Amino acid sequence: MSAPVSTVEDAIQAALATVNDPEIRRPITELGMVRSATVGADGVVRVELLLTVAGCPLKDKLRTDITAAVAAVPGVTGVQIDFGVMSPEQRQSLQAQLRGGGASEEPVIPFAQPGSRTRVYAVASGKGGVGKSSVTVNLAAALAARGLSVGVVDADIYGHSVPRMLGADGRPTRVEDMIMPPQSHGVKVISIGMFTSGNAAVVWRGPMLHRALQQFLADVYWGDLDVLLLDLPPGTGDVAISLAQLLPNSEILIVTTPQTAAAEVAERAGAIALQTHQRVVGVIENMSWLELPDGSRMEIFGTGGGAAVAESLSRTIGAQVPLLGQIPLDTRLREAGDAGNPIVLAEPESPAAQALGTVADRLALRRESLLGKPLGLKPAGR
Repeated sequence: MSAPVSTVEDAIQAALATVNDPEIRRPITELGMVRSATVGADGVVRVELLLTVAGCPLKDKLRTDITAAVAAVPGVTGVQIDFGVMSPEQRQSLQAQLRGGGASEEPVIPFAQPGSRTRVYAVASGKGGVGKSSVTVNLAAALAARGLSVGVVDADIYGHSVPRMLGADGRPTRVEDMIMPPQSHGVKVISIGMFTSGNAAVVWRGPMLHRALQQFLADVYWGDLDVLLLDLPPGTGDVAISLAQLLPNSEILIVTTPQTAAAEVAERAGAIALQTHQRVVGVIENMSWLELPDGSRMEIFGTGGGAAVAESLSRTIGAQVPLLGQIPLDTRLREAGDAGNPIVLAEPESPAAQALGTVADRLALRRESLLGKPLGLKPAGR
């Protein structure tokens, strides 16, 4: 049982401790953002708050949350907030605190560390146009809606589209060398599109692509994620190879359509796991059929592609690769993506949302491997 609050000042500090920084999602008192909090004889509380950077985009959100929390303390008649900015030394200290080490340490990829409990899914396809990004953002939103902490890396550098589909129109905030990712629908997201001007094209070769992916994984403050999804570019090029090097523990989700031509190319994308020693967690068949008003199905792209890919990869890899789900064609899925509101949230009862939700459930409930993880066991005494 916690000790009773004895003074108004203690109650104000306790109230401030309930306010989280909107980007870091940790209490502002814990992050050293509250410089002082005093109460006058008239009951007005004056809070001096240090922002991580000047022009913080969520300044108004902080003002609203602090005012609401402090105004609820008995005896408080008003709240006045004065904003300042952290010094370079204070930002370096915060960066070291968030990274859990010294300020001079080289950033590491937390998801590649032996003790990481984050499940990393790389969403891949053999060719473009199969709806891989739509599947990625809807799985992310569905998993977040189930209470998981979720992040998405838009690793499709040339064809980045995740921010629009998730409605993540904010810009990342920098704290020294650390990047705070914007959030939308409870999902943290980072994309090269957040760093380019307008709809500018990105013209990079292999080394630049590798460095960008490395920065997205190491320099971004992701916090404690349950699931990280990476939307890969189509095919088996530089980014897929870099991912295997940077995140060897990542697992592959293959997206295909039912047609034979797409399925054959998808098999190649999955078979690369043999060379990179990654696990293929399953196949998702998108655009499986169109449901007509009379309840019948029109199989526009044929049938059986997803099952064929799963069976072929199972034989090639020598391990069971399941068909995780079949997503029907639905104009609402496209409309929801264009509006930045994934269909699993906008139209949760639609057939496409239901199918995507089923896949999300299978990914969320999958058992983690205990390989290389400490079990906390000790030898029994004699």
